[in-house]
Amino acid sequence: MSGLVLKLSPKERLLVNGAVIENGERRSRLSILTPKAQILRLRDAIHPERATTPVRRVCYAMQLVLSGDVSAEDSQLSTLRNIEELSRILTDSDSRRHLTLATDAVLDGKYYYGLKALRCLIPREDRLLAAHHS
Repeated sequence: MSGLVLKLSPKERLLVNGAVIENGERRSRLSILTPKAQILRLRDAIHPERATTPVRRVCYAMQLVLSGDVSAEDSQLSTLRNIEELSRILTDSDSRRHLTLATDAVLDGKYYYGLKALRCLIPREDRLLAAHHS
């Protein structure tokens, strides 16, 4: 049986379908078997004040679905549009691969995987923005 596998550090917190769960004193591994369970590692959460760039804004929107603040149905179309806008800017093959993974995840209702794919683009976006402002 496949599913999402999370490796947690001691005392690491995550949000599962709106409930905050904290790991114990030791590292552990969880297998999430329920399809489309909404999971968010709190260490990966983006504070609203930090959602100031295009990639971070899309990540934050996906995070709101994972936290239960917005329904997947209500955000799917706008999230897909925002990913499409990112694809006009991030045109290299690696970025395209991550954007495709994020799109497929949103279409499948797997926002955790979509968020994970987009978070890989944040360092690239930071470098592009820094180069542009230099």
